[in-house]
Amino acid sequence: MVSRVIPVDPFDLVVFGGTGDLARRKILPGLYRRFLAGQIPEGSRIIGAARTEMGEAEFRGHVGRAITEFVASAKRSDDTLRGFLGIVGYAAVDARGDDGWSELAALMRRDVVQAFYFSVAPSLFGGIAERLHRFAIATPASRIVVEKPFGRDLATARALNATLAAHFDESQIYRIDHYLGKETVQNLMAVRFANILFEPLWNARHVDHVQITVAETVGVGGRAAYYARAGAMRDMVQNHLMQLLCLIAMEAPYRFEPDAVRDEKLKVIRALQPVSPDDIVRGQYRGQAKKRGGAGNSFVEDVGDPASRTESYVALKVEIANWRWKGTPFYLRTGKRLRGRESEIAIVFKEVPHSIFEDEEDWRENVLSIRLQPNEGMTLSVMIKEPGPGGMRLTEVPLDMSFAEALGEEGTDIPDAYERLIMDVIRGNQTLFMRGDEVEAAWAWTDPITADWDRRDDRPRPYDSGSSGPEDALMLLHRDGRRWREIHE
Repeated sequence: MVSRVIPVDPFDLVVFGGTGDLARRKILPGLYRRFLAGQIPEGSRIIGAARTEMGEAEFRGHVGRAITEFVASAKRSDDTLRGFLGIVGYAAVDARGDDGWSELAALMRRDVVQAFYFSVAPSLFGGIAERLHRFAIATPASRIVVEKPFGRDLATARALNATLAAHFDESQIYRIDHYLGKETVQNLMAVRFANILFEPLWNARHVDHVQITVAETVGVGGRAAYYARAGAMRDMVQNHLMQLLCLIAMEAPYRFEPDAVRDEKLKVIRALQPVSPDDIVRGQYRGQAKKRGGAGNSFVEDVGDPASRTESYVALKVEIANWRWKGTPFYLRTGKRLRGRESEIAIVFKEVPHSIFEDEEDWRENVLSIRLQPNEGMTLSVMIKEPGPGGMRLTEVPLDMSFAEALGEEGTDIPDAYERLIMDVIRGNQTLFMRGDEVEAAWAWTDPITADWDRRDDRPRPYDSGSSGPEDALMLLHRDGRRWREIHE
């Protein structure tokens, strides 16, 4: 099956931080793949903006090297690369001062879609937003894309929202969370709301519990300075895992349009119960000998602070106070240096009220597993009779759908999350982007948790690199008569 390409209008996209790591690894390669797919129309331009003084030819060389490194050779050719580099430009702009802004203004066109990607530190957002207006670059139809973190608590999130709102309307602001651009995440809404099979079961009466896991094998790496201040709660739970939780738990919007979807997500966040300290486990990975090619440093060595109380792992039990989910726990966990790289949402259904089969030792719950990475897809486990003449013995089998296999021929390229989200910005579709009140509500729920950690000043629980996390996290489910799903290597 060949994916249908939805056309967009010609555009000028300015990438502030165009020479930075995110632009090199994700933004520029993603735009090249959309160019290759025929989704970037003739007359469009991509303009890198950074403080570094360089000419267009030098920047194009930088872009070409990024594409060579991060786009598979089978997905590129010399002709398409030359064509793509032909629409790439550069402007040396000082985000903290006034140098280069007049030159950038001279490059911009008024008769095409204008978008500005803030691939820079949040401390620069306000200055860039202000200068885009002071130098008459932005228009009332311009769009800005801002990367997380959207603050580090409620107060800073409100201040950031106020800064952006002073120069741009909420309809112009696209707060990007790449998890929402994943094919599986979007299919979660389709599975729920386009199939009568699932929606009647999607409630506390039929769902025993929900697990959301985002596990990484890497440590903090080059993000050590940021992670030392943020930790797993602020970096992952408050945004990525919260968004996944909302999509699972939300009611059906009256229509599939941006504010209708975001209204329902906001209701979920506001219905979250305060979390007891007994329902949270924090952890830090320990150092050990090098394994699977990874570094052997501990978290405190990686961040350069032997007294660090910052968590590299967090697991928590969350409850939602509404009619649909009352009594159904949601277990969330995320961490660095774990056994495998895996992101999964598991909807664990309740057992049948009465089993007519004698061999109940082999019984398993029905589980809908939604895989975000690797190998995006969904698996529904069901019980069937084991083949053979040995009587009515039950066995569990998966009904498995890999998106790469089910939705395209072998080798078909499923768009990366950044590719999809950037094209949504150009289309003016905010459905998969967070609204300001949604961000603030998430911080309002998160702040009491982190404030309690600061008051108690206790150390996170240590765990071995390559494990499933702290032993205490196992007890979080064991005491409820449940267990975490295995993280695969």
